[in-house]
Amino acid sequence: RIVRNARRAGKLFFAPLDPPTTLRGPMKNIVYFDLETQKSADEVGGWGNIRRMGMSVGVTYSTARGGYQIYGERQVNDLIEELRRADLVVGFNIERFDYEVLQGHNEFFDYSQLNTLDLLVDLMKTLPHRLSLDSIATASLGIEKTADGMQALRWFKEGRLMDIAEYCCYDVKVTKLVHEFGQANRQVHYHNKFGAKLSVPVKW
Repeated sequence: RIVRNARRAGKLFFAPLDPPTTLRGPMKNIVYFDLETQKSADEVGGWGNIRRMGMSVGVTYSTARGGYQIYGERQVNDLIEELRRADLVVGFNIERFDYEVLQGHNEFFDYSQLNTLDLLVDLMKTLPHRLSLDSIATASLGIEKTADGMQALRWFKEGRLMDIAEYCCYDVKVTKLVHEFGQANRQVHYHNKFGAKLSVPVKW
């Protein structure tokens, strides 16, 4: 269970769910990242206007810190600074979505300067179709997401930011576990639209 243990300067600090990741060679700071938005694509005129969606909550897990950190809209620049300091940023569909949302808050944010591993982008180099994080996590790890983006949008309209934060923390944890599974096994599994369990090789 994620335990809230402090609130300082508008940021929430969480006790780690996992011990810091042990890597071969020099210790690298891998930052796992996800965010949720204030508005849907329909509310901003389509997927071509992702920058107008606005971040409601952003979450990182730093292997150097060994824990999670939550950012609200007012701390977007602090979040961007953490991503810039990372040796590697890992996420799922962050290049085409999360980074675009952040650019809507800070026009000077240039994610091409970040060392990024977008798991979805990497998988699409091998597969001819998109996969969901939930499909991979269920087939590879036997776990499922606790909610979805539409639920997070409803929570934002209801002012339930802590519910969004917990959901986003869990998504970051799932992303971290999927990445580590791929590193250890050189493959991940997924379910296709017929429910069959398939595998795809990865070099993470």
